[in-house]
Amino acid sequence: MAYNVDHIGIAVLDLEVSIPLFERLLGSPCYKTEPVASENVNTAFFIKAGAKVELLESKDPNGVIAKFIAKKGEGMHHIAFEVPNILEEMDRLKKEGFTLLNEIPKKGADNKLVCFVHPKDTNGVLIELCQAIL
Repeated sequence: MAYNVDHIGIAVLDLEVSIPLFERLLGSPCYKTEPVASENVNTAFFIKAGAKVELLESKDPNGVIAKFIAKKGEGMHHIAFEVPNILEEMDRLKKEGFTLLNEIPKKGADNKLVCFVHPKDTNGVLIELCQAIL
């Protein structure tokens, strides 16, 4: 199945520092910030030439993003692909032998249902599947 890249997720320590940095880098303003309770993060979104970038800041010192930064430093966290039917795609990937990090989709940022594919099965890259909530 062909996917469109929905966004690139970048783990950051501090949105107050990183938002102005990415505004300067991209020459584009942050168009939205949003807390995501299911992941215990705050997010900030940018769009440039149709591509979205999501910055993720942990709200919990023991959260997934905080642990990622402690282990690897700030940087690319995941690539998100938009899928038309997340449940069908999750089922297909399970049948193909991929390990999903959640059994049911959860509410993510940007009004999306999300599911993550374990990076051990994808050459070390965390993959997010996302579907717009209608």
